[in-house]
Amino acid sequence: MSRGFVKEGDQEEPPMIPPRAALPDGVVNYVTPSGLKQLQQERERLQSEIKKLPITDERERRRALAVIEGKLKLLNERLQSARMLQPTDQPQEEVRFGASVTLKNQNSNTTQQFTIVGVDEADVTKGKIAFVAPIARAVTGAKIGETVDFKLGNEIRKLTVLKISYT
Repeated sequence: MSRGFVKEGDQEEPPMIPPRAALPDGVVNYVTPSGLKQLQQERERLQSEIKKLPITDERERRRALAVIEGKLKLLNERLQSARMLQPTDQPQEEVRFGASVTLKNQNSNTTQQFTIVGVDEADVTKGKIAFVAPIARAVTGAKIGETVDFKLGNEIRKLTVLKISYT
């Protein structure tokens, strides 16, 4: 049917589907066992939302379903590309994916700790940094006692690895 015969009020804008955390092109989607479990639980939650959608207005229901199904599609793509790495299988004496790292910033004489995780489970407020983050890339491969340069804007921070653990 020609668009000329459709009432203007019947035209729906496509819903906005929020993008997932950025994973650069060509980068393997590494996940920890916990991260994989979180993704699987998210899929179960979205599937459950579809079944129990409380909206009765047909137009609103279609929009809500389109958003949930869009999220589910992106999530399934992420799950299909996921490659789980067991942190305990990593070389224990150096910083790798899944490591909890304690660093000393030699410039400011402060310490910080974070765990290197997959992009979907990264959460700075919980001390979880994505493996593609600049600071994670800077310290990957470093051993206890080593100092690495971390460029942040025009500043170069000297970071010394104080502790590495895999749990």
